[in-house]
Amino acid sequence: MAKKDKILFYCSECGNSQSKWSGKCISCGAWNSLVEEQVSKKTAKNPARLNDKNPTPLNQTITHKNVRFKTGIEEFDRVTGGGFVKGSITLIGGEPGIGKSTIMIQILQYLEGEKFLYFSGEESEEQIQMRAHRLNIQDGRILLSCDNNLESILHQIEKNKPDIVVVDSIQTLYSDDFDNVPGSITQVKECSAQLQRIAKEQGLTIILIGHITKSGSIAGPKILEHLVDTVLYLESGQHNHYRTLRSIKNRFGSTNEVGIFEMRDTGLMAVDNPSGFFLAEKRDHISGSAISVSMEGTRPIMIEIQALVTKSFYGNPQRTANGVDYRKLAMLIAILEKRGGYPMGTHDVFVNIVGGLKIDETAINLAVVAAMASSIKDQAIPSNSVFIGEIGLGGEVRSIPFIEARVKEALKFGYNQIYIPKNNEKLINNNNKKVVGVDSIGHLFGMIF
Repeated sequence: MAKKDKILFYCSECGNSQSKWSGKCISCGAWNSLVEEQVSKKTAKNPARLNDKNPTPLNQTITHKNVRFKTGIEEFDRVTGGGFVKGSITLIGGEPGIGKSTIMIQILQYLEGEKFLYFSGEESEEQIQMRAHRLNIQDGRILLSCDNNLESILHQIEKNKPDIVVVDSIQTLYSDDFDNVPGSITQVKECSAQLQRIAKEQGLTIILIGHITKSGSIAGPKILEHLVDTVLYLESGQHNHYRTLRSIKNRFGSTNEVGIFEMRDTGLMAVDNPSGFFLAEKRDHISGSAISVSMEGTRPIMIEIQALVTKSFYGNPQRTANGVDYRKLAMLIAILEKRGGYPMGTHDVFVNIVGGLKIDETAINLAVVAAMASSIKDQAIPSNSVFIGEIGLGGEVRSIPFIEARVKEALKFGYNQIYIPKNNEKLINNNNKKVVGVDSIGHLFGMIF
């Protein structure tokens, strides 16, 4: 092996590297996840170019307003903060077949610009044209190239001077400067760095499509997410026909914004009213169902939480959570047994957020507990009720942020019995007594059962 060659071990789960072999990753702790990779250059890089430009004092820096390419799709523009920023680099990740390529072809036809370059290392030009024909997209501004060589891509960018470049996917790219195969950690990292440099130097907007690992994170080194300006995830529940576009990093807008799309024969269509979409099939007078309002970024979304609590016939009761963190569910079950007096230790518990949404915030705790109590008592919750609040270990209902926006969303859909934390009640104009403040789960159960 040449002296300049180096061996690194990359974690297939988190993407971080370490120089020595061990049974598990020292960063994320995953066992048997280390992949050995030899980093070897074919040719020496040119020495770094000297820059005679002097650093600029902060108080003399001239700022320019960001120029954005708006897509015209309200749900997508909401997530990106108003469209793609000129000179930015965006990474879109998602499972295979979820619709990443489809949504990118759809978006390009709505963007302003004279020329777009679409590089695909996974599909032929005929396949892409077939998809565009199915979506009824015929736009001569979109130039297709089935090339995954970095040097060739950079040459075509320099030759065509496009406004926006799409790379599908970053894991298929390779550079002639390295012997590593496409998709390896070294190739992904180096190709991304080169594209990021071109984007910043030329003010070029670049969109990268990326694969994800079995754990749901972007495949490749973690530095890939640090290099880009925006990271978007296109998600879906298993066998569901809707898609959720989620922002987890955005240097030009707020994070944790969510856009909802529905998969149809003509492509991904934006859902303008997500709350109505997720409540469309709700059945009244069924035990174990409760409504809550979750904040996804700046948007309130009404969700239905279903719980099924049945007597266990096994030694260890089952606990299954879909859309709710498993550890949070275990905590709420313990609170319900200790503070509410329900025999949860002898019952199996299944909790599901309808539609496949994944909610991390604590404001839905009150609805989860209400749904479980309703199921174990086999008594339906009044159909006009909404539950919003965090639950402490003492069974108390604690205050939450954005209470005005949540209550307004619930009132808009005709719910007139909204249970919120007692401490939040003073923030609400409650002349019609539709909002009820509760201070504990015992107080709540005394009113609804």
